[in-house]
Amino acid sequence: MATLIRTLLMMSLPTRLITLRKDMGLTQQQMADTIGIHVNSLKKYEAGQAQPSLDALKKMALELHVSTDFLLFDAHERGPSDDLALNEAVSQMPEDEQMVIREVLESLIIKYQSRRWDSGRQAAK
Repeated sequence: MATLIRTLLMMSLPTRLITLRKDMGLTQQQMADTIGIHVNSLKKYEAGQAQPSLDALKKMALELHVSTDFLLFDAHERGPSDDLALNEAVSQMPEDEQMVIREVLESLIIKYQSRRWDSGRQAAK
């Protein structure tokens, strides 16, 4: 599975669509019927001759069990920012550990603000 994901990350949208659809065992007609588009539209998406609408992208992503980001973006374009990843990691921790992190951050912010205030006061003299 990890090898398939790495391989998919290096592919274009049309190639990802084809690979994921086939991996799910769906024909073009089945996929088109499931997401409510004409099979010719899906064929054009898979051939790189047309771009799907946002609605079609969303439906394809849901049917293929991936995110729209996974379909659209290359590996280096995808993924949360470091701040978002940090927030996500913290949100998965137990509440008591989250409280410790908040307290540490608050103390660092207070320390930083104190230094700024003090250096501003020193510069005014």
